[in-house]
Amino acid sequence: MSRLSASRPGVAVHREGTRSVVRSLPEEVPVAMVFDGTTQAVMMATPAEIADFAYGFALSEGIIAHPGEVAEFEAVTHARGIEARFWLHEAPGRDLRERQRSMMGPTGCGLCGIDSLEQALRPLPRLPEGGPSLTRAEVARATDELRGHQPLHDQTRAVHAAGFLLPGKGIVMAREDVGRHNALDKLIGALARQDMDASEGAVVLTSRVSVDMVQKTVLARCPILIAVSAPTALALSMAEDAHLTLAAFARGGGFDLYAAPERIVDGASHVA
Repeated sequence: MSRLSASRPGVAVHREGTRSVVRSLPEEVPVAMVFDGTTQAVMMATPAEIADFAYGFALSEGIIAHPGEVAEFEAVTHARGIEARFWLHEAPGRDLRERQRSMMGPTGCGLCGIDSLEQALRPLPRLPEGGPSLTRAEVARATDELRGHQPLHDQTRAVHAAGFLLPGKGIVMAREDVGRHNALDKLIGALARQDMDASEGAVVLTSRVSVDMVQKTVLARCPILIAVSAPTALALSMAEDAHLTLAAFARGGGFDLYAAPERIVDGASHVA
């Protein structure tokens, strides 16, 4: 595995003067997502849990519906980056080739035309009524609990995390990355590869909530999203439409509750 951080010298500047410092900085490398020999995307990421990252990306992008659609996977490290190579079974491979053909041709915008704009705001399935519930106390302490699962952040103070919280059990899994989207993809991939049901708990984020974070959470069938910072207005609208419980500004023992509030209860939490 590639190293995750590197020590670099610098100069700390204060009102009292300056002093030499050595900081531990997170590594960031390009990761190419390659499907049946064709590169679908190149992402800048922390070089850890690459298989989780790749599977989470493939699931979030709808390239595969479940890990069983992958015939073979390998992560190949090069001098300047990593290739996450998938070979798909016949049906998902054929679907991907059709999708790639539909995206070809001249376009007039930086997002590759109307298809990409529609994909950016793709309709989401509506999550089922009911499901797991969390107590207010569990939500209020969720991001503080996630801090205990961030060793790379403790070392560098420069990476995000996404955690999976089960009612009555707390954070049972977490993944870190320099990119908040990558951290969530890694978590989604890890849950799928370990056959853990995302619909039984909540995603906890160290970041703000943008549209893509809502999309990834809903497509993973997770009904509750807890974040340390704010949602965007559009992300909140999408969460409401998808019946995703959204708790934001979860820090310091409190939180703001938006969308599908019935999953946050006063009494004991439960798994559906």
